[in-house]
Amino acid sequence: MKAAPQVLGIHHFTIRCTPAQLEGLKAFYSDVLGMQPGPRPAFGFPGHWMYVGEQAVVHLAAILREDHPAEVASSGFDHVSLHTRGLEATRQRLKSLGVAFDDVPVPGWPLQQIFLRDPVGSKIELTFEVPE
Repeated sequence: MKAAPQVLGIHHFTIRCTPAQLEGLKAFYSDVLGMQPGPRPAFGFPGHWMYVGEQAVVHLAAILREDHPAEVASSGFDHVSLHTRGLEATRQRLKSLGVAFDDVPVPGWPLQQIFLRDPVGSKIELTFEVPE
């Protein structure tokens, strides 16, 4: 039996949206989470790749559901967690931007979670090691 791949962490996650939602999502991942738009292949649909450093962590794809009817059903996606630093600064930034969030300690673990939603309702978890 061949060995399973070694999973090292999240490479990226993709958020599908309508063309009308695309710029709002780009602004959310840039303004709220501090990611930067960067290079993206010339796909046949609009989108953005949002980077943290050299890594495209979030792929935004404006694909009309009617063009891909098999994807209309729920995928079961619940949320994505991003390993994050700067807990207090993040709390302050979210409050100053008026972004609703839940601040949740992980019982018995040195972790703090912040849950928020992007403009199309995808749940994002920001995971912080405490103390930082």
